[in-house]
Order: sequence, then C-alpha cells, then structure tokens
Amino acid sequence: LVASAAFLCFVASRSRGAYTALAVMEVVITALFFLLYFLKLDKKMSWLFWPLADIFNSVIAALFLLVVCLFAVIIKTNNGTLAGGVFGLVLLVLSVVDAVLLFQKISLDGPRGRNTPAK
Repeated sequence: LVASAAFLCFVASRSRGAYTALAVMEVVITALFFLLYFLKLDKKMSWLFWPLADIFNSVIAALFLLVVCLFAVIIKTNNGTLAGGVFGLVLLVLSVVDAVLLFQKISLDGPRGRNTPAK
C-alpha cells in the first residue's frame, strides 16, 4: 500500500521516470511475493528457498529506495515529488524491518520442513 501511495504521488506530480519506475517495480514485486505465499506456490516450488529470496528482495529494494527517495526529497521539484519521496522513505524502513524479521525467522543451518520439532 505504501509503494502504491508513492507511485500515485510520483505519477500525479509528473516526476522523472526513475521515481515512478522504482515505485511500480516495488508494487509488482510485492504483489508477486504476496501471490506466491497466498497461493502456497512456495510449497510446490521447493527448489528455491523463498524466504531468502524475499530477504534479498527487501535488501535490494531498500538500497534503491534509499538513493531514489533521498533524491526525491532533496530535489523536491513539487509537493507530489516530496510526498512520494516521504512515502518511499517509509517504504525503505518497512523493507529493512521486513528483511530483519525474515532473517531472524529463518534458520540456514537447521532442517527445513513441517515435521521439525520446535525449539
């Protein structure tokens, strides 16, 4: 939702393509991960460790958001660009929190599966 708000702010303010493209990219990737987990496709495609892919997505998105949204806030050609930059910085914080929580949740050295005993 925050990425969609940033996208709408950038589109409404007729900002540069990099701002809009980053917001669209984050909305699409987030929607794909949501569908992946909602339809339980991660269980069917077990050849990839999906939580780790989600962490990489969050870290890479946070790096891109840091650069692009700081430029949007610093340059602030109009109020829409400033609002989109602020929403992007909120999304940056949420991406970092998501990456940290997922990293704490997964265990790379332990067994993966449903039948493992709880610690």
